Parts: sequence; structure tokens; C-alpha cells
Amino acid sequence: MIWRDLYWKKISPFLNKPVVKVLTGMRRVGKSYFLREIIGRLAEQGVSESNILFIDKEDLQFDNIRSYAELHNYVTSKMAKVKGQKYLLVDEIQEIEEWERCVASCLKKEDFDIFITGSNAHLLSSELATLISGRYIEFTIYPLSFSEYQIFRGDQFADRTVEFERYLRYGGLPGLFHLELSDETVFQYLNAIYNTILLKDIVKRYSVRSVGLLESFARYFFDNIGQLMASNNITNFLKSQNIRTYPDTIQNFLSYFTATFLGHSAKRYDIKGKRLFEINDKYFANDLGIRHSVTGYRGGDIGQLLENVVYIELLRRGFSVCVGLQGQREIDFIAMRQGTKLYIQVAYLLESAMTVEREFRPLLEVKDNYPKLVLSMDQKIWGAEYEGVKRMNIVDFLMDADGDSE
Repeated sequence: MIWRDLYWKKISPFLNKPVVKVLTGMRRVGKSYFLREIIGRLAEQGVSESNILFIDKEDLQFDNIRSYAELHNYVTSKMAKVKGQKYLLVDEIQEIEEWERCVASCLKKEDFDIFITGSNAHLLSSELATLISGRYIEFTIYPLSFSEYQIFRGDQFADRTVEFERYLRYGGLPGLFHLELSDETVFQYLNAIYNTILLKDIVKRYSVRSVGLLESFARYFFDNIGQLMASNNITNFLKSQNIRTYPDTIQNFLSYFTATFLGHSAKRYDIKGKRLFEINDKYFANDLGIRHSVTGYRGGDIGQLLENVVYIELLRRGFSVCVGLQGQREIDFIAMRQGTKLYIQVAYLLESAMTVEREFRPLLEVKDNYPKLVLSMDQKIWGAEYEGVKRMNIVDFLMDADGDSE
């Protein structure tokens, strides 16, 4: 088992503490895998197998657990005679009706350490979630970072440039490493995951009537990652393709995509006015491989792909991220965490003086002292600066997870 240290470092301080550890993320990003990692680490610490109860709602042996009462009865029967600290891990808990009631009951007993996963960002938004309000902490699991991807691929794959091209093409879902990395195999696998999310997590959960309209919207969404998306504009485009819809429907679809982690939104921030705009967010794909399984891979989209990779990496590192507006100029990302900021521009190559001016000028016009960084695929620029703004190769940035390049 290859362990995902990034998430263990985040969750381990809360081990054996009276808070529910909630792991959310898109299907197949490795939430189940990480629960098994937690079990492995507990075993290393000397926890007996009898003190650990793992329930996987995607496993048919647990299919009869469909309500909070059935979950409670199962947990009680299995753990009644167990002494000491007990560990309850439930995968895809949203499949259990009113699960919050059972979790709240176990939490009151004080000898349960509870870990749950779910594939919806609104897992804790129901009225029943108030039963555990203030007693849970949430962690989002993302597809593999590029540094994790290399670990999964193995040290024998030494050419980082080749591996990064594969990463941009196929994304970072852990299940890829059981497959031959070819377009035919990978995109068939990823498209099956995408269809499961679309049909089970969106159509079924939200009672979507027009699957065809949802699929047309999805193609538009993935085609326009890194662009401003407004429901009116998407509606008008679809109407131009003879697809009738309404802005409210499209707004709902946008919310479904973010709720199921197919995509993420980044609000725009007026640097001078110090305010967030409430409309016209930019949207990014959670996993580029899923995106390409819908749209096909196009090398000409390299600028969009690089920007998407950097955005998801910033989220993975715990930053909140928005798009910066400096007058008429745009800064790709303002990343904020624990009272600090990091301004970032992303470019493919800085081949001309005009490109350098376009990418660096918005950062140079920001008059605060927070770090500013331009990322590109140019080689041999480690430590280089331009008028005080740091330059860095994107792959080096992705591999520099501990230093955050600040």
C-alpha cells in the first residue's frame, strides 16, 4: 500500500479526539483507499483488529444497512463486547438514510473515534447535520498531486517531462495504476466513472429530468475550464445549438457539478476595492482525465490545463483561492491561507518580451509585500526573478509541496 502522507498529516492530530473526521471528495479519488490506510496505521500503533469496524456501502455485504437504525443496530452488535477505544469507519455514508442520528449517538459514548466519507460537498448541510454541529472536522480528498502521481508510478519512470504530459492527459485518479496507460483504456475507464457520477450523484439525487440537457451542459463546462461562466451566457450558447433551457436550470447544474466535486468555482476579487464579485465565477475541473474523457484531449488547450492543475494544487495544499482583478488586468490566482497571500500567474512559455510584460505587469502593480510568482514550463529558471517577482517552472512548483514556493 502506498500511503498518502499529505492527508495523514492533516488528520492525525485529530486521532482519538471527540470529533468526527469527515472525508469528502469525488468518487474514485481514493477516499476508500485512505480509510484502509487509516486502518493500517492504527494497526501499526497496536490497535487490535477487533476494535476497528469498517463499513463500505459500495460492498454488497453491507447492502442491508440502509437507515440510521440499521446502522446503529449493526455497530452495536459488532462492538458490544469490545473493550477500550473503538474505531468506526463508514465509506459513502450518504447512502444511509439519516446517518447523522447514528453518528451522533456513537459520538456521545466517547469511546468511539469516527471516520466517514461522502461524495457530496453538501454532506453536512441537512437539518440533521446539526446533531453533530461543532463536533466534526472536514477534509477534502483530491485526485493525486503530481508528486503523488510519481510515487504511484514508481521511481523507474525518471523522465519528469514525459510523466507530466501523461498527468495532464490522464489526470490523477488512483485507479489508473491498475490499467495500461493508453487513450483507449484510460478514457473508457474514466468515462465510466463520469457516467456513474452523472447518473447516480446528480440525476438520481437531484431528480434531473433531462439527461441530454445535462450532458450538453457538461460538454460546455469542461470545454470552458478556466473561463468565466454565467448561467445566462451558457443558456444562450445552448440555445444557439438548438438546445432549449433556462438560466435557473443552468445555475442548478453548476451547483450540482461543484457539489459532486466534478468542478470547483473560483470567485473574482477586486484587489483595489477589496471585495468579492458575486457573479461570473471561473470554474475548473477536479480531474483533467475526467474532462478529457468527455471532450477528448486537445494539446492546444495547454494553457487551460496548466492553469487548472495549479488551481487544484493550491486547493490541495489548503489555500482558499480566488481570481484577482487589478483594474483592467487579471491575476490568475490569489491564494490565501492562515493570514498570508500568494499571487500567482500561470503561462505556458515566456517566449517574448510582450508575453513577459503581460504576465508580470499585473503582479508588479500590486503594492503589498506578499510573495508573487509566475509559473511557466520554461526550463532552468529556478530562483530566477523579474523586477522582484519570482519565476518558477510549473513542475518544480508541483514537486515543492512542503515549501509552497513562498
